[in-house]
Amino acid sequence: MRAVVQRVSEASVSIDGSVHAAVGPGLLVLLGIEAADNPEDIEWLCTKIVQLRIFNDEQGQLNRSLQEIEGELLLISQFTLQASTKKGNRPSFSKAARPEQANLLYEQMIAQLRTLLGPRLKTGVFGADMKVSLINDGPVTIWFDTKQKE
Repeated sequence: MRAVVQRVSEASVSIDGSVHAAVGPGLLVLLGIEAADNPEDIEWLCTKIVQLRIFNDEQGQLNRSLQEIEGELLLISQFTLQASTKKGNRPSFSKAARPEQANLLYEQMIAQLRTLLGPRLKTGVFGADMKVSLINDGPVTIWFDTKQKE
């Protein structure tokens, strides 16, 4: 799995011209699922995301997690994060999971995050044509790859 995690003042996702979900201060997570991903990747990534200390404390240091600030999270499925640009100029998505597998893992990710965050989790719609808006706070953007765990 690959995830782009952005600290946001606010973020929303619209589908067919209507706002589907919106969050206040917290995180926007764009998630790309590859064929080799499994439930262990979900558990590792969910824990990392909610415990990631990228929110300011009283001294302005990045010492607080999403859990600590009781922030919200907007999770968006984005298969294009699995793009390979190694050859040529047209990205290859050969490592991306097939839609059936990706949707299953996306739903498992939602379930895990819902356990950790409850109603503070909002989501897009898998496979929908979505318009994502955000105000990146900082900006703070962190990239994860569960196959590299760096």
